[in-house]
This record gives sequence, C-alpha cells and structure tokens, in this order.
Amino acid sequence: MSTSETKPVFRDLAGDDPEPEVTEIESFCMNCHANGMTRLLLTRIPYYKNVVIMSFSCEACGYENNEIQPGGAFAELGVRWKLRVECPMDLNRQVVKSDYTGVRIPELDFEIPAQSQKGEVTTVEGIIARAISGLQQDQVARRQEHPDDAATIDAFITRLQDLKTVTTPWTLELEDISGNCFVENPEAPAKDPRCERTDFTRSKEQNHTLGIFQQEEIHGITNGLAQSKIEAEADFYEKMASEEVMQFKTNCPDCNAPAETNMKLTSIPHFKQVVIMATVCDACGHRTNEVKSGGGIEEKGVKFEVRVASRDDFSRDILKSETCSMSIPELDFEVGGRALGGRFSTPEGLLQAAAQQLREAPGLMGDAPGLAQDKLSGFLDKLEEVLEGKRAITLVLDDPAGNSYVQCLSDDPQLPDDGLKVTHYERSYEQNDELGLNDMKTEGYDEET
Repeated sequence: MSTSETKPVFRDLAGDDPEPEVTEIESFCMNCHANGMTRLLLTRIPYYKNVVIMSFSCEACGYENNEIQPGGAFAELGVRWKLRVECPMDLNRQVVKSDYTGVRIPELDFEIPAQSQKGEVTTVEGIIARAISGLQQDQVARRQEHPDDAATIDAFITRLQDLKTVTTPWTLELEDISGNCFVENPEAPAKDPRCERTDFTRSKEQNHTLGIFQQEEIHGITNGLAQSKIEAEADFYEKMASEEVMQFKTNCPDCNAPAETNMKLTSIPHFKQVVIMATVCDACGHRTNEVKSGGGIEEKGVKFEVRVASRDDFSRDILKSETCSMSIPELDFEVGGRALGGRFSTPEGLLQAAAQQLREAPGLMGDAPGLAQDKLSGFLDKLEEVLEGKRAITLVLDDPAGNSYVQCLSDDPQLPDDGLKVTHYERSYEQNDELGLNDMKTEGYDEET
C-alpha cells in the first residue's frame, strides 16, 4: 500500500519547496478579448493569515493584473484602523487590504468605497499612489472635453501628492466588514503610538453583503423551526456535558487542511463552566488550545493585575477569554484579546505564547528588518528574564465581557491575595459596541430574546 505525505494547503514559500503548487487557468483577457493565463498561489503572510495570490498575464497584448484574496473565512468581527500619519516612516507601513476595505482621508474629504478596488498588499504611500493613478486616468481627454472638471481634478491630485511630503499630519482611516485588513506596527512589540484598531460587530445588512445569513433567514422563521433549533442545541449541550470528550472534523486554522478538534465542557471552581477545544493538524503540525465561556456576557467588565516577581508566581491558573486584552506596563507591551485567543493557562504559559508570536513577527524576518528586529530582540531578552524569575512585572488582564478568571493563591478565597488585584467596572459605549450589545438595544431585542 502506498502512502503520500500530507502537505498543508497554505504553506510558506521556501527554497526547499520546489513545487509550490501554482494552479494555472486559461482566462479571458478583458483588454484585448484574447485568452490569457491566470496563476493562483496559496500561501500565507507571516503574523497575518492565509491568502490567495492571483496573477493574470496576456501574451497577446501584454496586459497584466495582480490581486490578493483572503484564503480563510471571514473574521467574526469587522475591523477599523485609524492611523495618524506624522512622519515619512508612516508612509512605508505595510497595509493589507481586502475587497471589502473602505479608505477615508478626512482632511481631504476623500473616500475610496469598499468593493471598488481589488485586495492587495501595499503601503500607505501605495494607497495614495493608486488613488492618484486612478484620478489621472482619462485626464488627457477630459482636458479637451471638460476643462473645468479636469482642472478641479488636477488641483485635488496636487493635494494628494502633498500628503506624501507629510508637511502636516493627516489621518488614514480603514474600515473592513470582513475583518481581513491589517496595518503594520513599526514599534512592535510596544503599543502603536499613532494607530488605533477597533473591532465591531457587523450589522445584518453587512453580513448579507458578505453572504452570511442566519439559519432562520435561509429557511424562513417559523415557530416549529425555532423550537427545533432550541431543542437541538439543548441536546448537544447535554451530550457535551455528559461525555468525556467530543470529537468532530474541521479544517486547520493555519493551513486549512482536514483536521480533528476535541471539545470538552468543564467547570472551573469559583467561576463558571467553560468549553475547552483542542485542534491538532497532521499536515503542518499546528496545535491550538482554545477556551470559550459556557455562559453569556457578564453585567460588568473585569480587570486583573497579577504581580509576577518570582518563579512561585507562575503557578496560579488563568482563564483568558478571547475578549481579554493583556499588557505589561513595565515593558510597555500590550496585545488585544484576539492576538492570543482564549486559553486556560498560567502566567508562564501566557508569556511563552506571547514570546512565540513575537518570534514569528515580520519584524524579525525579511532581507532588511532594520530597527524592528533590534526592538523585538531586546524585548524578547527582557521577556526571557521574566520567565527566568530575574525581572518582576505586573500582568494586566482586562476583559470587558467579564469572562476571564485568575486563581486566588490565598488559602481562604475570602482573604486578600497580595499578588492579585481584581477590579469590576462598568463598560463604556465603545466596549459595548465591540461586544455587540449596542446593536441588541437599537434593533429592539428584549431580555427574553
């Protein structure tokens, strides 16, 4: 019996991979109407996600076109980026845009609507250059037929070109309902001082734009179907609670190859029930351990400040949900909740996971990583000192959903823990918006719903 090695569907480009599995498809040329060739390559961008790179070329007229498409599913939430461009270095930031990325420059009242351009990997300067190129198209004919309109466009092009000199700061805003948009942080692993990222819950109309429909919308909302769905979910929950481990087929989140996920419902003392899921991919070796809360969103957010001063402080259990951000004030380090995902771990496990992600960051790769490599290498050295117990830090976990938990090391849970400070707080409007709670209020959902 012959066996063949299973390879990841999306894999890194490397010299030892002589056959990167490029798919060639004969395609219609939109320029000369002859037949050209489209080439598809499935690969991944480090520290980002899987992508499909498409390249079209026509030998008859020489026309070429390149674009990029996300290789995975849409993200659970949409994303907004707000970059304050203050120096020429900001123009060199890498930007990944999908088909659903809208671009705005408020200072010029300029907007590029979503789905008006194909996805691409570019830079901030590249976005401006592409906009200028689009406006310059047909300007020669326009100057002959509509000189006033052409003069107005020329004046606006001059204003766009002035942005590249950065004589005065300006703002670049990106919004992507698919969540497949990314702006490079040259200050990594420190928090980006000039760029803000905000996740948001899509509206029903935005879900429909992406082709996402609820089961009730597909089959029609009826009492019978709704009741059947409730009963099915209840049966599934009881089965998961009664059985030791449930196993089901899925795709690897890294390379998209077929894999298996194990799932178990368990209870954490003094907290709540949680769902633990583990996926192992035989194709690429990727392993994930994810934890999701078994309940809903709590009434208040929670913030934990954990003092880590010695090896003994690594022993406490921590449940970090996917809505929980993590920061280390002493190292000027901060990551969002979805960067590390939901996991049941310890302070040591969280720090090791953060170090592993940073080692795979783009700043440590490429032909000329420059200052980013020095910053990341220096930060990793400090993180190693923390893991060795040579440097004291405060691990701050902030979860607006209230679904995270840190074990108290005191023998009596009612007594204070000197190494742990817990604060419950009211969520802001922006935090409620990110959790989708504002949509529930405005769309008329009641408590029973």
